[in-house]
Amino acid sequence: MNNSKKRRKIARIIVLSIILLFIILYFVLDSFRNNLNEVFLILSGLDTEAVINYLRSYGKLAVLVSFFLMVLQSIAAPIPAFLITLSNAAIFGWWQGAILSWSSAMAGAALCFFIARVLGRDAVEKLTSKGAMESVDVFFEKYGKFAILICRLLPFVSFDFVSYAAGLTNMRFWAFFIATGLGQLPATIVYSYVGGTLTGGAQKLFVGLLTLFALSIMIGIAKKIYNDKQNAKKSIDKAS
Repeated sequence: MNNSKKRRKIARIIVLSIILLFIILYFVLDSFRNNLNEVFLILSGLDTEAVINYLRSYGKLAVLVSFFLMVLQSIAAPIPAFLITLSNAAIFGWWQGAILSWSSAMAGAALCFFIARVLGRDAVEKLTSKGAMESVDVFFEKYGKFAILICRLLPFVSFDFVSYAAGLTNMRFWAFFIATGLGQLPATIVYSYVGGTLTGGAQKLFVGLLTLFALSIMIGIAKKIYNDKQNAKKSIDKAS
């Protein structure tokens, strides 16, 4: 038990040190801050063409930049990963893009799981949001150990929220990792194939439909959470 606590303390120090270093670099180095702000601006625009042009501007380094973007959005950006997946397919071809997207998403998921396991829920809610974590909690409460697999199959559930939530449970890492890999593989293949075949207006329509679908489902989940809270409050008031 003492060894476990000691390892957890060391891991916590390492994670906090990396986060602190990242914050220092952001505020000290103008180039680092400007590049990071540009990345978030491009991703938040939900414009696949903008992401494609950004990655292509790095030439042979586009693979590494794409990998970094996928991991980055997993940690801090509540933006659907399919934007990067579509872009990878358009640049590298659908099956090469699928491999890149799947492997980088797996790396991001593992990192999110580790951060949540080490730092706890308060830190996770600061990186994401309390409402977002509550929406994912609904799936965990309803589907139990199958929540990871189910959430990974749903395009409207952000990878980072699911990974963070899993890290807050007693789920073993390898069980999480395998379920994540299997769950996100179908979506990765579909998005990669679409990204490699559809262009222009057809691709924009596809992204728009996915975004609209995601917003509709998330609104429904938020409404359910609100209703559950109101019902719980009424029950407490009646009991008192």
